[in-house]
Amino acid sequence: MPRNVEIKVHVCDLDLVKQRIIDLKKSNSADNETVVLKQEDIFLNLPNDKAGKLKLRKIEGSPQELIYYDRTECPGPKLSSFYKCNVPEELENVLLNALGTWGVVKKHRTLIMVGQTRVHFDCVEGLGNFVELEVVLNENQTVEEGQTIAMNLMSHMGFTESDLLSVSYVDMLRQKDNQS
Repeated sequence: MPRNVEIKVHVCDLDLVKQRIIDLKKSNSADNETVVLKQEDIFLNLPNDKAGKLKLRKIEGSPQELIYYDRTECPGPKLSSFYKCNVPEELENVLLNALGTWGVVKKHRTLIMVGQTRVHFDCVEGLGNFVELEVVLNENQTVEEGQTIAMNLMSHMGFTESDLLSVSYVDMLRQKDNQS
């Protein structure tokens, strides 16, 4: 099962943090490619005894993906195990009708790779601006090695552990809706 170590931080000035990563990339690599994605994640119901989340991810101009992931909702760099596959559009109706949905997250994401880390600069509809790090672990890497990489990048961007969020975007949106 693929694994990564993740962190998420709410930020006020997304451009400032993005520039810090671009500057880091310039000093360490000739590759300064950024990818801009328009994403919609539709969260599907799972049986009550099943941990984790199942989502159908739609990315403008790309095949749809079905992603199942499991991670502990806690502060700090956390391990996430996941499976994903491309799915044809016809399967969307089957999944939506068979399982039903419980949340939708729409976001504009800028992706910049820093070594083995996917750095996401997200503008999430209804929530604001965030940075997510996903340190993609190699098969032989420990969680602690991934956490060290995440902590070093966090420090470079000016974040501390107290800045880290413990919940997913979909859970934040549900909490916000429940408070309304």
